Amino acid sequence: MKNRMAPLALALILSACGSGGGDQQQQAPQGPPQVGFMTVQSQPVTLTTELPGRTAPYETSDVRPQVNGLILARLFQEGDYVRQGQPLYRIDPSPYQAAVASARAALARAQASIASTRNLARRYGELVKINAISRQEYENAITGAQQAEADIAAQRAAVRQAQIDLSRTTITAPISGRIGRSVFTTGALVSAAQTNALATIQRLDPIYVDIQQSSADLLKLRQQIMGGDLSRGGNAARVRLKLEDGSTYPIEGTLKFTDVTVDPATGTQAIRAVFANPRNLLLPGMYVRAELVQGTQANGMLVPQRAVTRDPTGNATVLVIGPDGKLAPRALKTERTIGDQWLVTGGLRPGDKVVIEGAQMLQPGTPVKGYQWKPGQAPQGGAPAGAAPQAQAK
Repeated sequence: MKNRMAPLALALILSACGSGGGDQQQQAPQGPPQVGFMTVQSQPVTLTTELPGRTAPYETSDVRPQVNGLILARLFQEGDYVRQGQPLYRIDPSPYQAAVASARAALARAQASIASTRNLARRYGELVKINAISRQEYENAITGAQQAEADIAAQRAAVRQAQIDLSRTTITAPISGRIGRSVFTTGALVSAAQTNALATIQRLDPIYVDIQQSSADLLKLRQQIMGGDLSRGGNAARVRLKLEDGSTYPIEGTLKFTDVTVDPATGTQAIRAVFANPRNLLLPGMYVRAELVQGTQANGMLVPQRAVTRDPTGNATVLVIGPDGKLAPRALKTERTIGDQWLVTGGLRPGDKVVIEGAQMLQPGTPVKGYQWKPGQAPQGGAPAGAAPQAQAK
């Protein structure tokens, strides 16, 4: 029995050894690891900057009384859109109607007296020729006629002023826009000299956005433009907005002007942009972030952020595929991010093959096999480069 078991055990041992050899053959390397790369190209890059800002009304007008009196009626709804010239308040007109009547009566009295003074001056003119009266009496008559004419002019002006005051008892909107809360109600006594406005009207379409930019950044930008590193195109005056909730305002704005002075307290320069606001989505005082186009860099190079790592000193580095097919590190000079990419100003040349994916576990000097990387593309080979292929299950 023992003699029969010995050959069987020997066969099982040999079979197990053969199976182990097969696993070792499956785990053997299958050539250089694959890595995805992109070829760096020089291209025009539009540079933008994002700055904080506040919205401000395009026009603002405080509604104030220009005459004294009691408010009899409010003729609008708070928050409504009002048009220029629309009646807003009515002040008691009775005293001003009486003033108009009094001024008209005074004008009629002056007009009645002018006839007699003119006739007197004409008669005295004839009498002075025959020396029937003194020259002084004649001159006094002429002066009286002139004074009567001046009185008529003064009374006409008084009538006009009384009519103006009467018209001001109806307070109208000085501009078109949205009117806010009414501070005074019906029955309130108001005066032409009061400091508090009755209400405020704001024109919100279009609307301003006031932006603050660092004077140091602005100086650097101007130096780059003067040095030829940047060029200002026709889109330099366009501005985009990001709202408080992170959404993007759907309408682009236009750069209106840049202040000529720098605020010494903050070291910033004021920039004003104007935006169309047909739906009144933007309200005065809202915090926004404005994206301004600074210029275009003619020979810019962009590298995805996922390809850039940091060395122990904090410098940006990438791996490139050298002419010999091996990985080589490169130190970069990066100026800013544009979306999900770095703008590279040094360390790379057009035509360099920058490794984007598959080199996480690889060291510089490792021979690799590269394939052209595209955003959203799955790594070729079904597994990350640098990882040992798994044995197939039997």
